[in-house]
Amino acid sequence: MQELAKANLPNERVYFPKAEGLKLFEQMGEFLKCELIQEKADAVFSAYRTGKFLDFCRGPHVPSMGRIKAFKLLSVAGAHWKGDERSHPMQRIYGTAFFSPKDLEAYLHQIEEAKKRDHRRLGKDLDLFSIQEDAGPGLVFWHPKGGVIRREIEDWLRAELTARGYDLVFTPHAMRLHLWETSGHTNFYRENMFGVMDVENDQYQLKPMNCPGHILIYRSRARSYRELPMRLAELGTVYRYERSGVTHGLLRVRGFTQDDAHIFCMPGQLEAEVQACVEFALLVLETFGFDSYQVELSARDPQHAEHYAGTVEEWNLAESALMNTLKRMNVPFKYMPGEAVFYGPKIDIKLVDAIGRPWQLTTVQFDFNLPRRFGLEYVGPDGQAHTPVMVHRALLGSIERFFGVLIEHYAGAFPVWLSPVQAVVLPISDKHLTYAQSVADELRRAKVRVQLDDRNEKLNARIRDAQLQKVPFMLVVGDREAENRSVAVRRRDTGDVGSRPLAEFIVWARQLIDTRATKW
Repeated sequence: MQELAKANLPNERVYFPKAEGLKLFEQMGEFLKCELIQEKADAVFSAYRTGKFLDFCRGPHVPSMGRIKAFKLLSVAGAHWKGDERSHPMQRIYGTAFFSPKDLEAYLHQIEEAKKRDHRRLGKDLDLFSIQEDAGPGLVFWHPKGGVIRREIEDWLRAELTARGYDLVFTPHAMRLHLWETSGHTNFYRENMFGVMDVENDQYQLKPMNCPGHILIYRSRARSYRELPMRLAELGTVYRYERSGVTHGLLRVRGFTQDDAHIFCMPGQLEAEVQACVEFALLVLETFGFDSYQVELSARDPQHAEHYAGTVEEWNLAESALMNTLKRMNVPFKYMPGEAVFYGPKIDIKLVDAIGRPWQLTTVQFDFNLPRRFGLEYVGPDGQAHTPVMVHRALLGSIERFFGVLIEHYAGAFPVWLSPVQAVVLPISDKHLTYAQSVADELRRAKVRVQLDDRNEKLNARIRDAQLQKVPFMLVVGDREAENRSVAVRRRDTGDVGSRPLAEFIVWARQLIDTRATKW
């Protein structure tokens, strides 16, 4: 690396006709690269040459190696080609490079901070969730404490959905294969779907999406324009095939629950519905303590019309509607050609966590394709049949991924309203057990999640354990507290904050819970 940087070798982009380039890489013995060329290369493809080294790569690269002023090799690990454990074993070298030592130092600090916040380690340490080898990779088991947090998230979301005019629905986990053929998923999404199940001489498919189920509900009877917009929402569990080698904790799984919704509306209602979705998404970020975000507008690649359903005119109309909405809201966004899904353009909102990492969660997608494929109609004011347009939207993305991001954002130290245990009562000795139990009972009556730690351990050891479990409040009770009906309060972040009357502490705790305070 040092020699290459010192030599300041240029990175030269070169082009090959596919047949000629394939033959060259075959002669070089690069059989895995040949496989990629066969799969991905256009009729003429790019490669990069650095000195004697030639590689099949889209780029871009720095113009020359002398631009690299700081680098570090991070780790070496075993891997399998394309993440498939049955394919060729490889050794993967991880490294990073920057334009200055200062930037490298900042990045390495972020890596160390990310390790401390790794949701997989914290999920185990805090007993929130697990992934069981007996069940299979990418399948999540929510433990009681993780289940408490999930319930809080879902209860808040359901209340907001109801207040915003959504109807909550439930659809089956598996449906007949022909639905996915009609939707186009078997053509455009087959590699991400589980295998077909044979049931009584019929074929069924585990759902990778909730869309067809909601469409069938819409199509179950005739609809009038007076019913539109119709907003159907579901916390629906879906199943998508991921190679075991690329599953990653809660962030990349095979079974997950989407906070999914589909809005059926008239074309003239589209921009208002998209705006409401974006406003809802920004409320989610605010409620859960995310102060920063990035917005992207994903459009089609005009050079590859074959990858998308619909006409050019429909795509232009849809992209304009999304773009106009963001501009009207004064929301800065980045235009991303070629990043749209096959059935329509979309708005992606990426939250930025406590250490500056962006996470893709919220998606608002326009769809003119599925309503037409499924023959959806409504009777308009003119008495004629019309085809509605459809908006797909998920705010959290998936409950699992959102929870993983929450863990890492807060490093497991959740706000009081989300904490699975909000307070732990710590009697100094056995003679204080009766009062400690009455404190715990009163907190439960006030709907504060509380534990009584009456183990035969020293007080400092029990305080340390509560601290490690990131419990927001530790309430120590002894003779003075029992006499005054008070509690000696310790916060997990600042330590001892003194004695308070029990009734006063309950008011404080309830205020933090009821306002869903993220800073306290």
